[in-house]
Amino acid sequence: MAWTDIEHVTSGNAKFANKFYNILSRKEGNVFFSPLSAHTVLAMAYQGAAKETAKQFASTLQVPDNQVAANGYNTIMSSLNKIQGVTLHIANKIFVMNGFPLNDAFKNTTKKLFLSKTVSVDFGDNVKSADKINKWVKNKTNAKIKDLIAPDSLNSLTRLVLVNAVYFKGAWDDTFDKKDTVTAPFFITETPENKVDCQMMRKTAYYDYRIDEELDAKIVELPYRNLNVSMVVILPNLIDGITKLEEKLMNVDLTTLTENMENEELELSLPKFKMETTMDLKPILEEMGLGTIFDASNADFSEIAETEERLYVNQVVQKAFFEVNEKGAEASAAASVQIMLCCYSPQFQFLADHPFVILLQVKYENSVNILFCGNIVT
Repeated sequence: MAWTDIEHVTSGNAKFANKFYNILSRKEGNVFFSPLSAHTVLAMAYQGAAKETAKQFASTLQVPDNQVAANGYNTIMSSLNKIQGVTLHIANKIFVMNGFPLNDAFKNTTKKLFLSKTVSVDFGDNVKSADKINKWVKNKTNAKIKDLIAPDSLNSLTRLVLVNAVYFKGAWDDTFDKKDTVTAPFFITETPENKVDCQMMRKTAYYDYRIDEELDAKIVELPYRNLNVSMVVILPNLIDGITKLEEKLMNVDLTTLTENMENEELELSLPKFKMETTMDLKPILEEMGLGTIFDASNADFSEIAETEERLYVNQVVQKAFFEVNEKGAEASAAASVQIMLCCYSPQFQFLADHPFVILLQVKYENSVNILFCGNIVT
């Protein structure tokens, strides 16, 4: 049976996420990004690419062609923005230099299929232009993402800026009780002294769970109030097993991690955390095979505009914000008490007191889309 456009795009997003994460995880410290946001904005740029540049987009985004990408994202955006029970907004916008002659085909595709309106600005007034873009992003992300575009990254030679914003806020289907949150150690390595204190949320409840022998890890799925939206935690069995786990995940379809789960009573301990990251995606995309788009001499974006000017991508920047707490998203405060064993313990324990991998995913129309991906290592 032939794949639908949405299946091509969700599969491509998962493969893109896997490769992107593998490169990103080499850096020290926690990593976090939205593969969906990066994949979407690049798929928009793909609509204006031609020849070798278009081939690189297809290979990097893991989609057959730009029309499949556009049709797939039209369905995805329409579906995700209608999801009930959580707040999930995905928005695109194209900011274009005053008077720049965009091709009708490019303008129509991005408007109709990517739901992206075009706004004219004067990039020569870089401060005002950056402020306009940043206000739009701030509004679409409930003020969690600010100052995405630096004024000095814009000038009179800038022709267009493509922006994607993804915002998620959701409450757990089964919330944690704040009074059960305790101060507990989080072990960064096997060395007992190499640890930090964290606020550890605790709960005994039924969760979809499995032990993956090939990954040498435990996997638990924490649903939000809309059960199609969940956070997946992959915890290596060994305290210092995160590197090997990430290597093994390179060969795993991330959208299948929650298949064949069993609903088990679980004693779950999970740290509260908040992450804010800013990334220049250029070196990662170059390593993934999309370097031509940054090359002023070889990039081909001739499908964007009817002009003799040669267009190329100056930068691709992403800011991401993610917070996990007792309610599911956005809250604070916890008590500090000593952890003690109770007299009854469920058969399974999931103690996330050492580095682990997280995914935020949405299931719909027999497919899985990865919204966010990262790890907690410190």
